[in-house]
Amino acid sequence: MSSRFLAAGLAAALLASPAVAQTCMRPAEKTAFEVRALQSQLMVAALLCKQDEQYNSFVRQYQGQLSGAWEGMSTYYRRANGAVGVRSRDNFVTELANVQQMDSGRQGSNFCQNVAPLFTAAMAAPRTSEALATLAVQNNISNPHGSSECSATTTAAATPSRSAPERRPTAVRQVSTRSR
Repeated sequence: MSSRFLAAGLAAALLASPAVAQTCMRPAEKTAFEVRALQSQLMVAALLCKQDEQYNSFVRQYQGQLSGAWEGMSTYYRRANGAVGVRSRDNFVTELANVQQMDSGRQGSNFCQNVAPLFTAAMAAPRTSEALATLAVQNNISNPHGSSECSATTTAAATPSRSAPERRPTAVRQVSTRSR
């Protein structure tokens, strides 16, 4: 990747970041972000270390979990950013890949050797999103999502109540009693 694309991706992601930092993540959303971080790290390794076959095997084996993570991220970004949620999600995915690619650059020629055991561990992980998220956290995989997890109070406040319909005030038309 050229540095121009990396810079453009980072700039776009930074523009989307302020709204993200203000919205807490629900536990399932945090899991989704960790799963995506693992997938992104393995994708970077596949590209830089010529491990395409290992990456493709990972994607086939965990297709359901990866799709669920994508949907979990989408749900978060729609909740956090409304109409521009999809664009914010896409900006984040670009930022994530850029950050991980830069991390690989800092490791230099050791990166491929360092990341090889991650493929083995990923393929041996139980087929759950939680197991993949745990693997990402245990391996300290870069994940610049920047939002904290919601507490029980914030989760309740962030979840709209659907028990009673919203009542809107009745519009009252004022009538003048003065004659014209």
